[in-house]
Amino acid sequence: MKIAMISEHASPLAGIGTPDAGGQNVHVAALSTAIAQLGHEVTVYTRRDDERLPERVPFTPGVTVAHVPAGPPAGIPKDDILPWIPQFARWLRDQWRFDRPDLVHSHFWMSGLAALAATRWADVPVAHTYHALGSVKRRHQGLADTSPRTRIESESRIGRAADTIIATCPDEVDELIRMGVPRQRARIVPCGVDLAQFQARLRPPNGRPRLLSIGRLVPRKGVETVIQALRHIPGADLVIAGGPPAQDLHRDPEVTRLRWIAARAGVADRVTFVGQVTRADVPALMRSAAAVVTVPWYEPFGMVALEAMACGVPVVASCVGGQKDTVVNGVTGVLVPPRRPRALAGAVRRLLADPVRQMAYGIAGADRARARYGWNRIAQETLAAYAGALAQARRTAS
Repeated sequence: MKIAMISEHASPLAGIGTPDAGGQNVHVAALSTAIAQLGHEVTVYTRRDDERLPERVPFTPGVTVAHVPAGPPAGIPKDDILPWIPQFARWLRDQWRFDRPDLVHSHFWMSGLAALAATRWADVPVAHTYHALGSVKRRHQGLADTSPRTRIESESRIGRAADTIIATCPDEVDELIRMGVPRQRARIVPCGVDLAQFQARLRPPNGRPRLLSIGRLVPRKGVETVIQALRHIPGADLVIAGGPPAQDLHRDPEVTRLRWIAARAGVADRVTFVGQVTRADVPALMRSAAAVVTVPWYEPFGMVALEAMACGVPVVASCVGGQKDTVVNGVTGVLVPPRRPRALAGAVRRLLADPVRQMAYGIAGADRARARYGWNRIAQETLAAYAGALAQARRTAS
């Protein structure tokens, strides 16, 4: 099968941890690779954000990244891409007149708009993954939400028009139903983890405990909560990974804000910012921690928690979104309420005081990651969802 993945702002080639590069980039890259390994041909279409980029770049065997000339060939925030989506869709439509895919899988709402527009005159089914929902973002961020005002209505329209919706957790399906998307159109397929890269190296904890917070440095990720909790966790250090490269940390406004919070909390001497980390270095960084702490206000899935589990590291996570399903409370880690520094501090203190519990969580987390979240299994479940989309398209055509 010839599959077109559309990921308008999240290229598989992008550096992880920068403002608009995170879980979606990893998801698209790994899913495309795993599907290609099962014998299919995948092209990932993403916006050309650098004039030096060639039109097509081989990524892995069976996977090609195509750079779509839509908008200026420069990096722009994803919330500013919408005006260029019609141009993106026209380019796809022109390409597919001569080389039509068997199925289109769009990622994020603007990719969904492009997919539906590009396939309007062709008999090509569309599967869609939201990665995040505007209604949830607006609920949590309010006036700070910078999404285009048409996002929520567009997401509802995509949900009703796509042949199938591939949701990452039950919470997302519940939200889609509230948006008017029929339940039977949604299929739950979680994100996966690279089990060859993220492997457990179980060892007894020793020395001064290190906590790790890793991911994009945006307020909703809850790093502020971790810093505030640290004042109630004596003897522990906090490493914060993500954001710009280390040499540019002093220019980043979010890093400046977080450093100010750490100084006010009296823990600046125990907080270290390491900046952007390559994917190859993430597993070792996770394994160096006594616990990985990931406490966003909301999280569509939460790949950080899953990757930490695969590394055999106990997780302390906020009880939101996909993390409620990935982390088994009291088995692979601890779930805590978001935006509650004291509750987080209490959970971390109890975990650090119990080395046996740390080891048990690490072993159980690694077992769960291997049993449920390997990319080969996720790819097979995604292909089953594609089969449903093809069947839905046939029913619609008849």
